Amino acid sequence: MGEKIEVQTEGGAFAAYLAKPASGKGPGVVVIQEIFGVNRNVREICDDLAAAGYVALAPDLFWRIEPGVDITDQSEAEWAKAFDLFGKFNVDLGITDIAATIKALKAVPGVTGKIGAVGHCLGGLLAYLTAARTEIDCTVSYYGVNIASVLGEAAKISKPILLHVAEKDQFVPAEAQKQMADALGPNAHATMITYAGQDHAFARVGGAHHNAGAALAANAATAAFFAAHLK
Repeated sequence: MGEKIEVQTEGGAFAAYLAKPASGKGPGVVVIQEIFGVNRNVREICDDLAAAGYVALAPDLFWRIEPGVDITDQSEAEWAKAFDLFGKFNVDLGITDIAATIKALKAVPGVTGKIGAVGHCLGGLLAYLTAARTEIDCTVSYYGVNIASVLGEAAKISKPILLHVAEKDQFVPAEAQKQMADALGPNAHATMITYAGQDHAFARVGGAHHNAGAALAANAATAAFFAAHLK
């Protein structure tokens, strides 16, 4: 069970969910939300990372629009709200807030050196941009949306990044996936894993496209990636 802390920026302060391992110390991981806010799924990802020995921090990236968003993917009304928030979200300010979160995480007592990041969906896009624009040590992106539109930043990635790609992603068509592979292939820091037959959000527990086998494989790859680059 984690706790809320406050992250300071020049534009104001926002909440973040913090989970620490039983030892109280470990490398840090920024957990970047989907379009549903810092909800139960996001908090559980933080808690799982804490159980694995990491200090995990999930920032409320919708705070500039509506602080404290905590919804699910289980109703049409929640989906409508999620897409409305997504439409209003400023990606560049989001990266500014992630940079502030990285700084805040480094200052949390018990954080031992390196900082990674992991994001799903919208968070997958933001994880990619975090790798390109910040001093993060390593990054994991799960089925990031709209990455093909910012592939001009691929050459700026100079630390390890792992991208989990759903072959049948309804939001990331095959052509976009090919563009990603072509742009990131020459970058020795980038690894893309494609999950055959899987649709968007295959790792979201309780989601319509959740696939236990694919999720297990992706999460195992993420665990090995963080162990190699953060510990």
